[in-house]
Amino acid sequence: MSQHPTPILLATGNGDKQQEFRRVLQGMALRPVNPQDLENPPPGHQSWRDFSPAEDGDTHESIARTKAAQWSQAASMLAIASDGGLVIPALGGRWESRHTHRFAGPASTTAEERRERLLELMAPLEGRDRQASWAEALAIAHRGRVLGSWELRGGDGYIAEAPGPGGPVPEFWAFTVWKFPQFDKTYDQMTPAQRDAANDHWTRLRQLVQRYFLSTFISQRDLVPVPAGSC
Repeated sequence: MSQHPTPILLATGNGDKQQEFRRVLQGMALRPVNPQDLENPPPGHQSWRDFSPAEDGDTHESIARTKAAQWSQAASMLAIASDGGLVIPALGGRWESRHTHRFAGPASTTAEERRERLLELMAPLEGRDRQASWAEALAIAHRGRVLGSWELRGGDGYIAEAPGPGGPVPEFWAFTVWKFPQFDKTYDQMTPAQRDAANDHWTRLRQLVQRYFLSTFISQRDLVPVPAGSC
């Protein structure tokens, strides 16, 4: 690892997810960079706020890899990107975890609207049919080349009949209705220790990413892409 921290782009315009990326990278010889701190936006864009890679892959991992590749290519640097969503088996074809953020359609533009639409879908369901987990994928890329990616499921909770106290978190609005019975708390209310005990997806992804940077990543001169899911 280089003596000087390697800059790595937090490939999202959302502040909540940028904080999660910082926690994933905490303690590493890496210097997180927010997109809004970059100069010279990509051709055809007024600013980095306008840059938004397509999210049309078949899996969360393929979407995360596309995001990481396109952000890192546009910024000519190392980048970390993610994609995730709720997995709700009982809804069948009415629900797709890859579309969690936009499942309610273009007319629903706020976190509150998306949350209420999900609660409407879940209203007829009871007991085990309300079970839900979370799928999350992370990818690392450098100048358009994917170096590694990971996808996994988090702990098993259920969709509450009503949201917990406080408003929904914009990027992670679904966490305010995803509840864990062993703690009687929604995911956003849980402490870090409780999340760890519930098989938290971000904690496990942090372990995988840190293992990669400690054991595989050498320097930007030695970056070599690897196939999906190989790390």
